[in-house]
Amino acid sequence: MKNLDDDALALVAQYFAALAVPMRLKILNHLREGERNVGELTAATGCTQANVSKHLAVLAHSGLVAKTQRGTSAYYRFANDSVYRLCDLVCDQLDRHFAQEAERRRAFAGRARRRA
Repeated sequence: MKNLDDDALALVAQYFAALAVPMRLKILNHLREGERNVGELTAATGCTQANVSKHLAVLAHSGLVAKTQRGTSAYYRFANDSVYRLCDLVCDQLDRHFAQEAERRRAFAGRARRRA
C-alpha cells in the first residue's frame, strides 16, 4: 500500500468497508457452502429479502461476490477465493489477540490472589 495515491487508498478503504458489516460477513459465510440465491440466503440469515439484496449489491459492487442469472433467480457466489483467505487471516489474528489477552488476564488474576 505504500505506493498508492489517495484515490487508490479510498478504493482499498471501500473494499474493507464492504466487509465491516456483520450481516455481510454472515452472508459470505453462507456462500462458503456454495452458490445461493437471495431466497436461500434470506432463510439462512433470518434477514428480510430486501436487506439481503441490499447487502449483496454492496458485496457485488466491491467485487466480493459474483452473480449468475438462471431464469428468474440470481445466484451469488464468492468472486474470488482470496476473500476466504483474507477473512481467515483476520479471524486467526483475532484468535491470537484474544488468547494473549486471556493469558495476560490470568497472569494478573494470579498476581492479585497472591497479594490477598
